[in-house]
Amino acid sequence: MRKQPTPPKKNVKPKKKATPRKAKKKIAKKWEMPEWLYYVLMGVMVVLFIAAFYYFFIRPYAYRWKPCYGFKGYGVCMPSGYHVHGIDISHYQGEVDWNMLEETREGRFPVKFIFMKATEGGDFADDKFVANFDSAKAHGFIRGAYHFYNPKTDPHKQADFFIRSVKLESGDLPPVLDIEKKSKDMKKLQGDLKIWLRKIENHYGVKPIIYASYKFKTRYLNDSIFDTYPYWIAHYYVDSVKYQGEWQFWQHTDVGTLPGIDEQVDLNVFNGSLSEMKELLLK
Repeated sequence: MRKQPTPPKKNVKPKKKATPRKAKKKIAKKWEMPEWLYYVLMGVMVVLFIAAFYYFFIRPYAYRWKPCYGFKGYGVCMPSGYHVHGIDISHYQGEVDWNMLEETREGRFPVKFIFMKATEGGDFADDKFVANFDSAKAHGFIRGAYHFYNPKTDPHKQADFFIRSVKLESGDLPPVLDIEKKSKDMKKLQGDLKIWLRKIENHYGVKPIIYASYKFKTRYLNDSIFDTYPYWIAHYYVDSVKYQGEWQFWQHTDVGTLPGIDEQVDLNVFNGSLSEMKELLLK
């Protein structure tokens, strides 16, 4: 048989293998803060900033700008009802013109007494103390000396240092313990302060005065032993003393301006008459 011719092969293109489709990645939409929320948060932040600024920087000094309904003296509104005025100074006030300062005794608020820093810790002596202490007496002021207590230094060492540095005489104010710094161990500090007070009292024959802020006294020195000592309270920017216990002196401002002293000065009043204050003096 005759073979049938085979038909020519068609050029058939090879079929491409189907590739699986890749799943499209879902792109998460970036969250955008609504405009109204942005302004709300900014407003809250501004309010918080103003409140914090007022609380820490304005409020503590706002009393200085309050209207003075009494009498002004030495650049501040003087507390009413007190007749015996005084100041306290240290080397921070620099050189004092005692002749000019003496003129304050003729004004509406005559300066009667002056406390002066004598010592600090166990070895720091105020370099203006001797000159200030002698000049205060020479110009007719009732004088006193204070010790700035350092909680890190042995109380016996501090008391001995003050005794060596300060020679009090009849007519002087009692020695002063100035306590402002806290300690990690407040119970130990309380015991150390009592050691200092007893040692000073035994040497000078008179109870020392405790100088402390209103908060420090009420929080840490509020017991039956500390309460037996005369109290000099530091309490600024208030119209009156809020302390409920007995107190003898009130340091009511730290921004007084007096003739003869270039720097600002702490101003004080005595809680009583001049004759009552003189009962405190060394005999």
